[in-house]
Amino acid sequence: MTDWHILLATAGVLGLEFLVLSILAGRQRYLTKTMLGDGEGVPEKHALLEAVRAHGNFAEYVPLCLLLISGLAMANAASWFVALLSAGLVVGRLLHPFGLHLPAPNPFRAIGVMLTWAVLLAASIAVLVIAL
Repeated sequence: MTDWHILLATAGVLGLEFLVLSILAGRQRYLTKTMLGDGEGVPEKHALLEAVRAHGNFAEYVPLCLLLISGLAMANAASWFVALLSAGLVVGRLLHPFGLHLPAPNPFRAIGVMLTWAVLLAASIAVLVIAL
């Protein structure tokens, strides 16, 4: 499996997850009859707030991480490194929305965030090392 296959598989899995998160957020909007905003401060709309934040958090981190991993693949970084970053991103992004729905303290959400940040940090440093 080449780096590009790893990257494409990662993007495909994350694309499907983003679609699921989009559908869940849309479903909550429909159920709560909230077409704009997140229902913050309204207890019966807490599920909408969770769905919107899971969707938004994904959209905040995944594009940049995929761009950095793509750059590493294009720069012929070690395949194991591209695969490790890709796996970390997928696992982190799957754990975060699952944990978001559980009460604190929540190891799933925390591990999901830390894995995503670790991927962002490692990929950013690696790209800089290669570029400089």
